[in-house]
Amino acid sequence: MRPGVVEVQDIDYPEFVLKDGPGVHPANVGRKLDHGVILKVVATNICGSDQHMVRGRTTAPAGLVLGHEITGEVVEVGRDVEFIKQGDLCSVPFNISCGRCRMCKEGHTEVCLNVNPDRPGSAYGYVDMGGWVGGQADYVLVPYADWNLLKFPDKDQAMEKILDLAMLADIFPTGYHGAVCAGVTSGSTVYVAGAGPVGLAAAYSAQFLGAAVVIVGDLNKERLEQARSFGCEAVDLSQDATLPEQIEQILGVPEVDAAVDAVGFEARGRTGEAPATVLNSSMEITRAAGRLGIPGLYVTGDPGAVDEAAKVGSLSLRIGLGWSKSHSLTMGQCPVMRYHRNLMNAILNDRAQIAKAVNATVIGLPDAPRGYAEFDRGVAQKFVIDPHGMIAA
Repeated sequence: MRPGVVEVQDIDYPEFVLKDGPGVHPANVGRKLDHGVILKVVATNICGSDQHMVRGRTTAPAGLVLGHEITGEVVEVGRDVEFIKQGDLCSVPFNISCGRCRMCKEGHTEVCLNVNPDRPGSAYGYVDMGGWVGGQADYVLVPYADWNLLKFPDKDQAMEKILDLAMLADIFPTGYHGAVCAGVTSGSTVYVAGAGPVGLAAAYSAQFLGAAVVIVGDLNKERLEQARSFGCEAVDLSQDATLPEQIEQILGVPEVDAAVDAVGFEARGRTGEAPATVLNSSMEITRAAGRLGIPGLYVTGDPGAVDEAAKVGSLSLRIGLGWSKSHSLTMGQCPVMRYHRNLMNAILNDRAQIAKAVNATVIGLPDAPRGYAEFDRGVAQKFVIDPHGMIAA
């Protein structure tokens, strides 16, 4: 509703058309969506990216319906949907994509050219993403359903593992993408900046990919304990020892093979906000010819930034350091479709328990404002909203 305030309100039941509303791009108003379905939301998660908007750190308009991490059951099917059926239980990639444009055909669903008139790429309930209505609600419309939805093969089995499967909409693929982009493989040493849910998912993914040692850095002691709970090393960045010194205490050398920035533009140092500090420190401790995965969010508009440059996404990046060390940096939204089917199979076959790693915590839709407030205070939990009591049941 305004910075620091979220409310639960009644909204219209979805229809197969994109109507005018908060954040809806004028060119998207009236867009026919016969290729979509309406989902009864089974799980919808609160994301750190949502918090950036709630804190007033983006240009998100008042009244925006939040929520881009959605799992749901199909209750209505649009005229042009061919393969998805009523009753299917599905994961919804947070990227909205058409499946028809050049980017989609090349596997870059995070930068679809046809769903957002402002720029490539779109998401549900997110600022500057075309105005698609978010899924922290009882029901939500998903466009291009045959393309976008990942159907779970067995509903009963899926409901038994629904907390793990609810992470497929965003943070499990996003964390995995960060680790993959950083080049994590068997025997790697890895540093993950940030012990929030995406950082924990990246650390878990690095282990899943065979890393020898995964080190997680943060200022939040509770979140560092959560990282330790599934076998990560942890470095407390509030301590006097520098990051290279703390890494050397663990590994014997002050550097790692791969680094993941799971913090983004609201990064903080010991003395306050420092938006480039994670990127610069990650380049400092990544070995020569190493790689950095950057799933942490960076924006082009930040009204609450510490300086004028940062307000438009310009940061004091030590690019010379990265250049001199022949680093590779990969950034941007995760193309969820690239990973979600295989990660689903890992969950369904008991090879991955991501919900435990991120401490998934179920709350009801009326409790969403409390969830936002507690998440903003830095609790080591990933809040999963259960609008219809289906998870509890």
